[in-house]
Amino acid sequence: MRKLAIQALPASLADARRLASRLSLPVDEIALHRFPDGELRVTVAPAACTTIIYASLDQPNDKLIGLLFAAEALRRDGATRLVLLAPYLCYMRQDAAFHPGEAISQRAVGRLLAANVDRVITVDAHLHRTVDIRAVFAGIEADNLSAMPAIGATLLKQGIDPATVIVGPDAESRRWVSDLADRLGLAFTVAQKSRRGDRSVEVALTEPASVSGRPVLLADDIVSSGGTLISAAKALRAAGATAIDAVITHALFPPDMIAAFVEAGVRSVRSTCSVPHPTNAIPLDDVLAGALVREFSDSRSPEAIP
Repeated sequence: MRKLAIQALPASLADARRLASRLSLPVDEIALHRFPDGELRVTVAPAACTTIIYASLDQPNDKLIGLLFAAEALRRDGATRLVLLAPYLCYMRQDAAFHPGEAISQRAVGRLLAANVDRVITVDAHLHRTVDIRAVFAGIEADNLSAMPAIGATLLKQGIDPATVIVGPDAESRRWVSDLADRLGLAFTVAQKSRRGDRSVEVALTEPASVSGRPVLLADDIVSSGGTLISAAKALRAAGATAIDAVITHALFPPDMIAAFVEAGVRSVRSTCSVPHPTNAIPLDDVLAGALVREFSDSRSPEAIP
């Protein structure tokens, strides 16, 4: 039996292959077959002792079932350790019941995954009141990585105007916006966001004079409906920003939304490869590989390396 290998859900296979090449690991596709009634048949490749399951969990419902079935098959085939590598992790935003009868999806998904894998690795999980991701996955290892090292390295390599101001759309963005600004040696500011619904938001600049006559880099963890990005771009344009570019960790919005972003004044949108998307421009391979180093270490090394 192989000691260490990667298996990937189909949507994540291209990214998994790139990471596998970086780590000199074998990689296989987890095959999904849909029956006419919608049920799935899942087929895995032969298990490794430690099997890394690469599955970015955007559009998550079928993927969660596929992941559950894959874990069952891999355990039965002899895998003693399963590591879920999910650069985007679903259902983390609902961490409380805000209205009577609401399910707490973070809790339910956390229990489901913790019962089936030994470690979860994700990037910039969409947590609100949960401070430590390990609280979501009781009894197993869990890592919430930052995309900022990858974003910062890519922007430095591509070049960025030193007059650029990095802008976060809301208070929650402060930690990664300030991190990115430090890495790039740039000024930053954080706006205020008021949300009236899933697709209705208003962004107001707290320091409009700080962006007047300067290029702006909008930085956010997730763009889903696109409302926040559009509102922020309009506010920045009204404040006199000379150019507006956007960089995001997780691109969940439909690709045809790009035209609306351009109309609002956004010159470019670049995202990490956490979710396959036409805007992908920032690989996470180094960040993910760094988190996987210990899977090669201790009792799993050197025998773990194929």
